[in-house]
Amino acid sequence: MKLLEDRILKDGVVKPGNVLKVDSFLNHQMDIELINELGKEFKRRFADKKITKILTIEASGIGIACITAQYFQVPVIFAKKAQSINIDGDVYSTQVQSFTHQRVYNVILSKRFLGPEDHVLIIDDFLANGCALLGLIDIVKSAGATIEGAGIVIEKGFQQGGQLIRDMGIQLESLAIIDSMDDCQLTFRA
Repeated sequence: MKLLEDRILKDGVVKPGNVLKVDSFLNHQMDIELINELGKEFKRRFADKKITKILTIEASGIGIACITAQYFQVPVIFAKKAQSINIDGDVYSTQVQSFTHQRVYNVILSKRFLGPEDHVLIIDDFLANGCALLGLIDIVKSAGATIEGAGIVIEKGFQQGGQLIRDMGIQLESLAIIDSMDDCQLTFRA
């Protein structure tokens, strides 16, 4: 998606360790006009799918998922990274290792909000090694729900996550795929 790639080139910052900071427009401060275009693009790419829920993980994917959900006219659910007293009853649970935070989270989702009748589109901001996405897939499978696909804003194509998900036969749509990244230059997949 050219609009997104141009924005990454303009405002993205490459940090040591293959970290791409896009916090000025995507996952700290959010450019709602841009995210609205991302939501439209996800709707276009998954238009033929029967989506009943959009699933993401706390926290950076929530805004993107909410705007995308407007185009599908379905609710958003998100896996939480910590148990809290306001989550009652049974939960689906899985472990996720965060590339950015370099730690393992036990993520949970209340069983009240996801079941076998659901057709799920997973939305997230980044895909690197695939840990968060694999955790969300595990939750959907635990619920007996159908995975209709996964929409990722930025995929690091030089890391293994995208290939792992595609090898599972899941429709993965990444709006920008970065093939290489260093201090001076980002290269996008055509």
